[in-house]
Amino acid sequence: MKQKVLIAVTTYPLPSRSYDELVCTAGVLEDGTWIRIYPIPFKFLQGLRQDNKVSTYKYTWIELELNRRKDDFRPESHSPVRRDFSDVTILDSISTKGTGWSIRHSFVAANVYTDMSKLIEQSKKPTYKSLATFKPASFTGFEWKEEKERDWKPEWKDKLKQLDMFLPQSQDGSSVRKMIPKLPYKFYYRFADVNGKPSRLMIEDWEIGVLFFKCLRDYGSETLALEKVKQKYWDEFMSKNDIYLFLGTTKTFHAKNAPNPFVIIGVFYPPLNMSQPKLKPTPQLSLFA
Repeated sequence: MKQKVLIAVTTYPLPSRSYDELVCTAGVLEDGTWIRIYPIPFKFLQGLRQDNKVSTYKYTWIELELNRRKDDFRPESHSPVRRDFSDVTILDSISTKGTGWSIRHSFVAANVYTDMSKLIEQSKKPTYKSLATFKPASFTGFEWKEEKERDWKPEWKDKLKQLDMFLPQSQDGSSVRKMIPKLPYKFYYRFADVNGKPSRLMIEDWEIGVLFFKCLRDYGSETLALEKVKQKYWDEFMSKNDIYLFLGTTKTFHAKNAPNPFVIIGVFYPPLNMSQPKLKPTPQLSLFA
């Protein structure tokens, strides 16, 4: 049976995960339920980028047959029935023009968490929740940390090559194929939830990696590129946008019962003046029911 999914998340490749999860792709069903899809052919994901700009399939409805993954305890995890994506149907996209932001909001913010402790509680047995939209009560900082290793390890390069994870060639085929570069910095948001509980979570969204490398090309300086990323994700977002975080768990840390298994897999940033529909309260599940 085909599922209709609104693609909302594509993370920057992280080979620290399992082979199938080098890139996490997630979206919501028509009722706002989150769903994770892997593996997805990287050639399909290249539709997300044109000249390294995020476009095309993000906030686009797709339809395809999915199976619940038996090797993943997280209930949102599915895999395509046809691994080559030959059965996928590309449907309508939701732009940011007109009421577009409000329409996007009605799907990705249909169920919003504001209490980090409750979300972490639901990530445990028996619920194992691993994807959620989260609305911090306040943001307290944006920071980055340089990676110790600035290039992929040889064994990960081999895996990336097997997945054909290369940037698109120029139309005339004259450019040399270049492997997706490793992001040399980790970016973080600091925030507090509705109860004042502080969190510091890494941002794994594809967009922040693309922005860093674009700024690096434009300004030729990592220092300036980092400042430009901060200008976007901190100065601009905090003054002009209403920020929601898409949170997801990594299978490894979730299985190890990490104190907080979530990372930021996407940032949703509608303008502050957007007319917002009334949010549906998140049902509170008892672990002892």
